[in-house]
Amino acid sequence: MRATMIHAPRDIRLEQADDPSVLAPTDAVIRVVRSCICGSDLWPYRGVNPTDEPHPIGHEYVGVVEAVGDEVRSVRAGEFVVGGFTYSDNTCEICREGVQSACVQVGYYGSPDRAGLPVGGCQAEYLRVPLADGTLVATPEMPSDDLLPSLLTLSDVMATGWHAAVSAGVREGSTVAVVGDGAVGLCGVLAARELGAERIIAMSRHEARQQIARDFGATDVVAERGDEGAARVHELTGGFGAHAVLECVGTKDSMAQAFASARPGGMVGFVGVPHGGEAPMERMFRKNIGLRGGMAPVRAYLPDLLGRVLDGRIDPGRVFDLTLPLDDVAEGYRAMDERRATKVLLTP
Repeated sequence: MRATMIHAPRDIRLEQADDPSVLAPTDAVIRVVRSCICGSDLWPYRGVNPTDEPHPIGHEYVGVVEAVGDEVRSVRAGEFVVGGFTYSDNTCEICREGVQSACVQVGYYGSPDRAGLPVGGCQAEYLRVPLADGTLVATPEMPSDDLLPSLLTLSDVMATGWHAAVSAGVREGSTVAVVGDGAVGLCGVLAARELGAERIIAMSRHEARQQIARDFGATDVVAERGDEGAARVHELTGGFGAHAVLECVGTKDSMAQAFASARPGGMVGFVGVPHGGEAPMERMFRKNIGLRGGMAPVRAYLPDLLGRVLDGRIDPGRVFDLTLPLDDVAEGYRAMDERRATKVLLTP
């Protein structure tokens, strides 16, 4: 099969790799129907995260089950499935509390599982999924092609935006500010709308992304950054700030802007992969601002979000603004790195 490998910063290659097979009785092998490039994939691409040796990359996927192990009960060959960017057993005490991203058996695509068996990346033609029963959710029937982009977002960005909104305590009638206008931030806007926010302030300087944010439910757009951006949020909220702030970037500056935009007693929900950000403890103490979030437990949200996509309530697939064949995956990385694309969808 063909599979994407990262060799070094800005060195992405599509190579021939061994076809995956069922290696454990809890495995499934799927044919990847759609995959994509994530903003977090750009950290190693840009050299921020080191690449010590060539390895598979990609963690978002939807596909059709090709084979399952003897112990798999929840999915079967021929079904269309969505899985999260981590795999989990969904039965341990941590999973039962809704934190599948911290499962006692959690694993990550592109690196060996706990038994040392190979697990490929998702930007490939086929994928071995360990712990299939606890990871994969099947659709009731084979979805139409027009639904595939939205279903694919459930593997990461929509579920992550939802986690930001849930962690920030978005509720009916609340005011929300969203820091970050990438795919996760835009999905955070959509999540805030679905959870009943009355006012949603999208912080974005890019016209195309601003339009998607408005279509997803943003009532206001703030183009300013830093102190000016936070001041604008306070101006829009009567001088108080937002009840809930979604931090969807992960940098020092974005974390500072998130806390500066929150009102006393507010909550910041953070889902951006941390790269240098620190929580302002003194401000949190003096203003009683809370902080929750982290790696999204996709499996916890999948059934609800799947239903919202299938019945047409949400269309998060609009975050994809460039579709390329898998053969052109390196161009997809360049397009996102150069901000010519918000999120790239890959077809086999």
